[in-house]
Amino acid sequence: MKNIIKIILLLALTFSVSMTEIIANEKIKIGLLVPLTGKNSEIGQSIIKSTRLAINKINNLSIEIIPKDTQSNPESTLKAAKELAKLDVKIIIGPIFNENLIYLDKLSGVTFLSLTNKNDNFSKNIINAGINATSQLNTIKKFLELEKIKRTIFLTPDVSYKNEIKKAISVSKIKIIKNYNYNTDPTKLTQQIEKITRYDIRKQNLEDEIIRLEKSNQSNKERLIEKL
Repeated sequence: MKNIIKIILLLALTFSVSMTEIIANEKIKIGLLVPLTGKNSEIGQSIIKSTRLAINKINNLSIEIIPKDTQSNPESTLKAAKELAKLDVKIIIGPIFNENLIYLDKLSGVTFLSLTNKNDNFSKNIINAGINATSQLNTIKKFLELEKIKRTIFLTPDVSYKNEIKKAISVSKIKIIKNYNYNTDPTKLTQQIEKITRYDIRKQNLEDEIIRLEKSNQSNKERLIEKL
């Protein structure tokens, strides 16, 4: 929501600067490439709602948002972008997913403000406007410094952009004890966390301490057990 508002405010400001070249009653057309059908349609609908809220907040009747469905597919994204280009749209917000950017360099006359959080795209007409790993790591670094936290462990998801995360960690120069890769499959995640946190060893140590206290002659052993 905040990103959408910032993007549209920036666009509104940019167009305001060049209003002398625009006819008084002419609409400022901004395209919106989001998934409106398929498995990611809920994300697309959410962005549509956020965009409408942003437009209401800006309160500029000259701005016209034209949404198109990417279907979370590169070919469909290109087709939708071409349709917007035919409507003389020069600025397009979207698409969301990095894999849908691959053909958009063909539309050199259109600028895309992609919502992806990956920064491995080098096309001149595509600007990554999402929150990437580098910005997130910088925020984490500031928090660690503020709280004076010295010992840090990173859990990096085993996903397509894991190398970007590792690079961002390296660039941030955050001192970490270890960086673990984990599988995002919920059925495997619990087992991996148990391994990382040495759950079995800690559980056994706890059970051994309880047995030791139960066999001891300490008068306050019940209270000590409760505190474990």
